[in-house]
Amino acid sequence: MDWIITLKALILGVVEGLTEFLPVSSTGHLIVAGSVLNFDVPQEKTFDVVIQLGAILAVCWEYRQRITSVVSGLATRPDARRFTLNVIIATIPAIVLGLLFEKSIKAVLFSPVPVAFALVVGGVVILWVESRQRNRPDVQARVHSVDDMSPLDALKVGLAQCFALIPGMSRSGSTIIGGMLFGLDRRVATEFSFFLAIPIIFGATVYELHKGWHELSTDALGLFSIGFIAAFVSAFACVRWLLRYIAAHDFSAFAWYRIGFGLLILLIGYSGGLSWAD
Repeated sequence: MDWIITLKALILGVVEGLTEFLPVSSTGHLIVAGSVLNFDVPQEKTFDVVIQLGAILAVCWEYRQRITSVVSGLATRPDARRFTLNVIIATIPAIVLGLLFEKSIKAVLFSPVPVAFALVVGGVVILWVESRQRNRPDVQARVHSVDDMSPLDALKVGLAQCFALIPGMSRSGSTIIGGMLFGLDRRVATEFSFFLAIPIIFGATVYELHKGWHELSTDALGLFSIGFIAAFVSAFACVRWLLRYIAAHDFSAFAWYRIGFGLLILLIGYSGGLSWAD
C-alpha cells in the first residue's frame, strides 16, 4: 500500500473524527481536506462512509450504557419508548429531504466555495443564537434533560437538522444550535445531537455501501481500516472533550473558527492559490 495514500487516509480519518460532532461541519472539512490533499482513489466515496461509521461507533461506545438501557427497556419503560420515539421523529425530516434532493445537492453544493459560504453563514447564526441566550432572560432553556423532551421538541430539532443537508452547515451545529433556539439546555441539545447522529449516519452508511458495494475489495481493506480507526479514536476523544468544554463555555469560539476558516477558503480559492476543481 502506498504510504502517501496511507498518510492521507489517516489524516482524513482524524479530520472526520474531530469535526463530526463539533458545530464546524465534518463534510465541509472533508471536502476541503480532500481537495488540499488531492485524495484521489477509486473508493473515495466509500472511504468517506467508512470513516463516518468509525466516528459514530465512538459515540455508541461512549453512550453504550444509555443505549443498552433504552433498548432493554422498550417493552417495559415509558421513558425508553418516549426517547426512541423522539429520535425517530427527529430523524424523519432529514431522511425525506435527503432522498428527494440528494443528487441536486451533490451536483451543486459539494465543492469548497459553497462550503465556505455555508461555514460563514452558520458561524453568524451561532453568534446570533449565543447572543440571544445571553441577553434575553425570557428565552432561557426550559428542557434540562433528554428524557424531558416532547415529540414537538424532537420535531423542531429534526427540522433544524435539515439545514445540515447543505455541505458546510454542519449536522451537529444545526441540531445543537437549533435545539438551543427551541428551548433545550446546551448539554441536552448536544447529547440529543449525538443520539440523533446514530440513525442518520448508520442509515447513510447502509445506503452508500449498498450503492458502492462493488468498490469494496481486499485491496482497499487496509486503507479503510486506517481511516476507520483514526476516526473512531479521534471522535471518542472529541466527544469527551466537548462535554467537558460546554460545561463552562458557549459555542462562540466555534462560530469565529467557522467564519475565519470559510473566509480563508474563499480567499485561497478566488486568488488562485489552489484549484477547486472537482
